[in-house]
Amino acid sequence: MIELQEGKSIVIQPKGDYAVVAITKHGAELARKIGHYFHNADIYYPSKFEKGDESAKNIQLFTGNVRFALPALFHTYKGLIFIISLGAVVRLIAPLLKDKKTDPAVVVVDEKGDHVISALSGHIGGANELTKEVAAAIKARPVITTAADVQETIAVDLFGKRFGWVWDSPEKLTPVSAAVVNEEKIAIIQESGEKDWWQHERPLPKNIMVYDSIQKALQSHPDAALVITHRILSEEEKQILHKGVLYRPKVIVLGIGCNRGTSSEEIEAVINETLAELHFSKKSVKALCTIDLKKDEAGLIEVAVKNKWEFVYYTREELNSIKIEEPSETVFKYTGAYGVSEPAARLYSRAEKLELVKKKSGNVTISVAVISF
Repeated sequence: MIELQEGKSIVIQPKGDYAVVAITKHGAELARKIGHYFHNADIYYPSKFEKGDESAKNIQLFTGNVRFALPALFHTYKGLIFIISLGAVVRLIAPLLKDKKTDPAVVVVDEKGDHVISALSGHIGGANELTKEVAAAIKARPVITTAADVQETIAVDLFGKRFGWVWDSPEKLTPVSAAVVNEEKIAIIQESGEKDWWQHERPLPKNIMVYDSIQKALQSHPDAALVITHRILSEEEKQILHKGVLYRPKVIVLGIGCNRGTSSEEIEAVINETLAELHFSKKSVKALCTIDLKKDEAGLIEVAVKNKWEFVYYTREELNSIKIEEPSETVFKYTGAYGVSEPAARLYSRAEKLELVKKKSGNVTISVAVISF
């Protein structure tokens, strides 16, 4: 039982990603129904509606005013589903709002379960998708008001998110989003990354054109641009970002070999230096690959964990199954493989040609590949 009183802090111990909050008898019944379909949701409603089975169903009972629980709920859950009037929800969450990149998804359901409304963090926070899921579960009508969804155009702040693309110029998200929904002339330049980003059945809107180079896009004088590349742009190319968003797809694969005990600092320094030489963005690195003899190498693990890269290792048999340009008898003597960095990069990326076949620097050997889609 949670007591909600002004000035009394409460501790939330979430079992799921979402919280369903109701304050009325009918709302509590609907919350239980939603909880039946969303097994990763925790339910909250007043203790006076207790049925006796709450502990077995992730249902938290409370006494007092729900507004005293809002700060804890808001900062704990990925999404909040309120069975409370929209106006009341707006007043409850208003003091807690910070930024659409960090605020949780907020969805509002009317007490009869007729409508499900995406109220906050529709795109980045996932409220629009959550609205559709809740509506489908209780056979309600989803209400989504964000322009990109209504018009079935590109949602700039979500573009490539399902592939793991990251922004390199988020300060331009708002003006570029406005240009897209206002049907201004938009250029999309894609040099790398997944190609199946258009999810609607109809063709791209006529105001959006796709170019294979930044130079061609600049010549068309677009009002705004979306640029997808792993490359560091030249000063001339950066003109496209005057009103543009730069996306970094996860396409770079690093093959790494190193002497036992090599520090993470040395390994990362070689990586940074190599990427700079290639004019590649570190934000586009997807995986660090090596031989299984190095699966417990502290320096490699630390670098992968720090940068949130996949850490992949292969057996010598797997590495030797790949034809490489620079086999080494010395490496074979110590590892049983004729190469580590080069075949590891080739195995993961499936690239026919490496951007860097092999470079030795101190205790580290590095190869670089780019995944092609």
